[in-house]
Amino acid sequence: MIPPFGAALGAIVGSAYVHTGEAIGERYRLDISRKYASLPGWLAKPGSTDEVSAIMRLAHAHAVPVTVIGGQSGTCAAAVPSDGGLALSLERMDAVEEIDLVSMTMTVGAGCILQRAQEHAEARDAFLPLDLGSRGSATIGGIIGTNAGGNRVIRWGMMRDMVLGLEAVLADGTIVSSLGKMIKDNAGYAWKHLLIGSEGTLGIVTRAVLRLRPLPTNRQTALIGLSGFADAITVLRRLEMSLCGQLSSFELMWEDFYRLHTEAQLARRPRPMPLGYPIYALVETMGGEEEGDADRFQRALMTLIDEGLVADAVIGQSERERDALWAVREDLGPGYAPLRPFAAYDVAMAIGDMPAYAEQARAAVLKAFPDATVLFYGHAGDGNLHVLCSIGRIDADIQFAFDDAIYGTLRPFGGSVAAEHGIGTTRAPWLGHSRSASEVVLMRTIKQALDPKGVLNPGKVLIELR
Repeated sequence: MIPPFGAALGAIVGSAYVHTGEAIGERYRLDISRKYASLPGWLAKPGSTDEVSAIMRLAHAHAVPVTVIGGQSGTCAAAVPSDGGLALSLERMDAVEEIDLVSMTMTVGAGCILQRAQEHAEARDAFLPLDLGSRGSATIGGIIGTNAGGNRVIRWGMMRDMVLGLEAVLADGTIVSSLGKMIKDNAGYAWKHLLIGSEGTLGIVTRAVLRLRPLPTNRQTALIGLSGFADAITVLRRLEMSLCGQLSSFELMWEDFYRLHTEAQLARRPRPMPLGYPIYALVETMGGEEEGDADRFQRALMTLIDEGLVADAVIGQSERERDALWAVREDLGPGYAPLRPFAAYDVAMAIGDMPAYAEQARAAVLKAFPDATVLFYGHAGDGNLHVLCSIGRIDADIQFAFDDAIYGTLRPFGGSVAAEHGIGTTRAPWLGHSRSASEVVLMRTIKQALDPKGVLNPGKVLIELR
């Protein structure tokens, strides 16, 4: 079957865009953690939706598994292709097709890099609010596939909230297209929402219409020190009210996370605030009135300091200073390097449950590994908590012990095992910790209806549960 299948792929996309064996580069075979890799039989790079459709008809006929490759910035092996299967990269389908400043929409190919889409919008004085640390590599299709959120969910929501229209190819090659620009559209089943967050297991997104916003003309950024988690939540709610809806980010960092990363960054930048506070938070607003927004931001923080809710604050006075504050949260490579290999998690829960969960999860990990490093940080405004666990080595037994501690602790809180990076392979066995048996049955029913041969990203999301 291999020669005819490969030749048929070449006939669809051109032989220059089909690769096999060692010609398939690493980035198409493993994820960012480098812990999960495969040996796909083929890599194809289609240049249009029609070519994707023809590829899926071929793969469906031969029952060849297909996995879409994006920026490979996920952490749960969601886009690692099947051994012997087809890796499908949409990198050629990266056009920013239209920016409509009347409807405030952008029509874009699924292979477009997020940062490129942002820059195109900003060049037209428009704003694509979703932002991730991996903005320079994450693709629009991958972000849709995982329903990623990032740093500004508190104000503008997840990717789901920005997708107005979709075009996609189903398992049998059928093209479904609804590239409308309407915010309100209740005409029957909202099929696009089945595909958003489905990690390429129900269909392959090829194009999207995204909602834009007016481009903010300024941002105000501060790093604040807090005496405890209760104060953090009080501060969050007070800022939401006093800043008149301009609060876009509220990123929490536990003290040990802050210490580790600022220590590792000292060769490049000074620590922006002394150690010693149990909780640190990055606070940012975005607005359209430079002087008034800055005054409002400073007054809000000063009021909280005077009331004893904020123990310390550093306000970025320039773009360079604001970027330096964000580097504490985003420039994680130097701090994490000595901890590799590690296990990374992004869980979600009610915001009020965060401190109890963090305390119990840390205790569970340390009970199994007394010398472990356990770090917490996250998007507090939307209940998303990132956790990193390391003992300097990892194997299947260690990974399971970490997973059991993190997810086992989460289950009584009714939280989610995946806040924004998806389920993929690594979290699939733990799906039952967040979804009831009847929900899982419903998910399997949907999968069977849309992909009866199981060719779309098999082994992801729905596998045997623990």
